[in-house]
Amino acid sequence: QLFQAGGGSVLADASLLLTCSATRPIASSSCMVWVRLAPRNELEVVAKVESEGMIIHADTVKGRITISKDKAKLAVYLQMSGLKTEDSAMYYCAGSGGNCYRREKERDFALWGKGSQVTVFS
Repeated sequence: QLFQAGGGSVLADASLLLTCSATRPIASSSCMVWVRLAPRNELEVVAKVESEGMIIHADTVKGRITISKDKAKLAVYLQMSGLKTEDSAMYYCAGSGGNCYRREKERDFALWGKGSQVTVFS
């Protein structure tokens, strides 16, 4: 099970930190992601991190939003800065064993957090 913290309503250009914590390791090799779902939009994978360290960010957030992990704390973070109104969405952390290659859909992840609402006002 994944536990999320963070989120909220902020003005544009503000910063937010989302935290995702696990109670135990998902697998010896795992892929953790942050995805977001906005009304009338499809699920978008914002960032991925593998247990071995590979990190990928979506082009839409590069330079503004950063994923990181703390293996000892079994936590994954999403540091968001320079937020834009189009970043408004429900953000979910998700995870699965194995690597992140071609994991883009909801069905690709076995574990999910409950979601954190992020609303950015202009």
